[in-house]
Amino acid sequence: MARPVIGVTCYVEPARFTVWDMPAALLPYMYVDHIARAGGQPVILPPAGEPAALAGRLDGLIIAGGGDIDPARYGAPPAEQTGYVREFRDEAEFGLMEAALRTGLPFLGICRGLQVLNVALGGTLHQHLPDLVGHTAHSPAPGTFGRLPVRLSPGLAKIYDGEDLTPAHYHHQAIDRLADGLEVTARSDDGTIEAVEVTGAAFALAVQWHPEADEDGPLFHALVAAARH
Repeated sequence: MARPVIGVTCYVEPARFTVWDMPAALLPYMYVDHIARAGGQPVILPPAGEPAALAGRLDGLIIAGGGDIDPARYGAPPAEQTGYVREFRDEAEFGLMEAALRTGLPFLGICRGLQVLNVALGGTLHQHLPDLVGHTAHSPAPGTFGRLPVRLSPGLAKIYDGEDLTPAHYHHQAIDRLADGLEVTARSDDGTIEAVEVTGAAFALAVQWHPEADEDGPLFHALVAAARH
């Protein structure tokens, strides 16, 4: 049986590799590894050309983690802490998101991907979560994942085989106003929305944490299973 084709968005950033130091389209290999181990065929989608036009040629889509969304997209001025905004990536990923929702393409948003989903449907974001919750445990230090427990909804608990989870977090932003058409499926103890799904969709969900950072990958398996059908 052919592997379902899972498109996954990526960064464009300065990078050093072997003898080179230049801009590169790149993605942490953890994403690729999880998709392949789940039985999918990963295809990296750089933010160039017209990636939204590929929605009809994919079996599933992941919008991966990354820098902050331009606050102008949800009608807010940028906070001092908002950074790594890449307007070309925003343009590409919002187009992909809209195409996925329009066509019913199975979709998984990860960290930034959750925020893209919420903003695309008319929601807003807290631009610096520590100002709201009073701690930095969601993103404790540069390049360091935090571990915070979350409580899962019954549907998400079925995927994870349990109602409680302590996943890897690395985010300083989060949902403020929840978009119409989204249902909250996980929260942390401080009230932060940590997962949502599109109401009525066969498979369209997003998590604020980083499932690619853990050895087990039930969300990737669930996406690939949905993509097979």
